[in-house]
Amino acid sequence: MKSLAIPPLAEKSADSIELLRLWAVRDVGHQMILRHDAWNDPAAWGLALADIARHVAHAHGLDGKNEEEVLQRILTGFRIEIESPTDKPTGKIG
Repeated sequence: MKSLAIPPLAEKSADSIELLRLWAVRDVGHQMILRHDAWNDPAAWGLALADIARHVAHAHGLDGKNEEEVLQRILTGFRIEIESPTDKPTGKIG
């Protein structure tokens, strides 16, 4: 298992809240745990997803790829999955 480090500012803040853990599991797919009720307005999740997409594109840009092209590929994948889901969410609140 390869976990990521906690960002320094989040680690220092007593008020920080972990929102999402997402794992890629070989031969299984994605596994995640999240705080669905972190915000009163679900639109805040849309903002967070946009931030995640931009961070991923930026990281690829630092790695020598075209940041805008990477962002467009992410958006393409997002649209495809939203319009034709490859699986159905499962799990429980608890």
